[in-house]
Amino acid sequence: MKELKTTRRTVVRERAVLVEVTLGGDAVGLEGHRNRLEELARLADTAGAQVVATASQRRRDVDPSTYVGRGKADALGRLAAAERAHVIIFDNDLSPAQVRNLEAAAQTKVIDRSELILDIFASRARTNEARLQVELAQLEYLYPRLRRMWTHLSRLEGGGIGARGPGETQLETDRRIVRRRITDLKRKIREIDARKERVVRSRGDRLSVGLVGYTNAGKSSLLNALTNANVYVEDKLFATLDTRTRAWRLPHRLSALLSDTVGFIRDLPHHLVASFKATLEEAVHADLLLHVADVSTEHLAGDVAAVHAVLEEIGCAGKPEVVVLNKCDRVEDPVQLDLAVRRFPGAVLTSATRGDGLEALARTVAERLVGPPREITVGVSPADGRFLAWLEQHSEVLQRSLQDGQIVQRVRLPERLVAEISQRAAGPVRVASEEPGFSIPAAAEPNAP
Repeated sequence: MKELKTTRRTVVRERAVLVEVTLGGDAVGLEGHRNRLEELARLADTAGAQVVATASQRRRDVDPSTYVGRGKADALGRLAAAERAHVIIFDNDLSPAQVRNLEAAAQTKVIDRSELILDIFASRARTNEARLQVELAQLEYLYPRLRRMWTHLSRLEGGGIGARGPGETQLETDRRIVRRRITDLKRKIREIDARKERVVRSRGDRLSVGLVGYTNAGKSSLLNALTNANVYVEDKLFATLDTRTRAWRLPHRLSALLSDTVGFIRDLPHHLVASFKATLEEAVHADLLLHVADVSTEHLAGDVAAVHAVLEEIGCAGKPEVVVLNKCDRVEDPVQLDLAVRRFPGAVLTSATRGDGLEALARTVAERLVGPPREITVGVSPADGRFLAWLEQHSEVLQRSLQDGQIVQRVRLPERLVAEISQRAAGPVRVASEEPGFSIPAAAEPNAP
């Protein structure tokens, strides 16, 4: 059986010209967002390209033939020739016909932002799961563009019985092979999805926290700092493609599963979002999201908005989150930090590299997961050793005494765990609180001690 030969379309060590086209009202409301050419340059650098020139254009509408118009396409060709560039990279998404026409006009290879990101993902994939997901995204992007990749579209002709007639074009043959491979990859990824979902569900009532954020915001560094995970960290975009899950010790001797996820970016290609559904499953099923943002950037608000757009696309809109303003050690102006915290109420300032704010983050996460600590008095039989051990493990014991054959303890316990007392105790248990406005769940307060 003929197999598809996967070709890496890479920009490694190529000289690149970057192009940004602003359409109509795109320039409106961009305050606080990343400079598109700067981000595209970082993507190109991550892919291994050397940026030798940039070009910008503002248009009212897209030119259906070349996106930028014939005159600009010719100018880009001259610029690429003068700079000895091998590739022209557009920050915009181009149609297959536009790429074909641009390449003909500029006499230079042309790729768009989505293809560049797909190339980076392909170079970063380490596990079999990530490779399958990237290959599927690449093939779904490639399929409608196969026509521009083939110039030998003449009919195959042959002699002899059974070989006469027009035959089949090479394009049609390759499209059929790609379709078959896409079907096979989707089947394998569905199996991964099902297995991942079973793993997530098997964790039962364990608390789970998902790390999300713009690429290179410091999620993996934060995972290392909080859990000693020792995962790979690099100051490059999309350094992490595979999910890592580690146990995180929280106050009150609680434990949560902390999962790192692939970084998000503005206008993340839809094929990638769909293909990485299994990887993003950790965020979908998490009890709480830690939205990590780089507070040292000038485009903090734009990064946060871009992440929220992707979260909405994968079905996480409205999920409880704590904004983590990371890399605070890179900000010298305290006013900038104060403004950032005011802009995102409840946010926590951290530095994963220096360790700043990690304890405050742990306390905040514990409170969001199980509620604020409450001071209560609990009376239980000394024979209920399992409950006493659970209470000792998860609470801060303030006072302990023996009254009327019961062990009476005044403890500080998270609100959600207070509600579990009646379920954890093997026999009768007495609970009382002197905190104004706080009521003990009915099942747990037969009598006050």
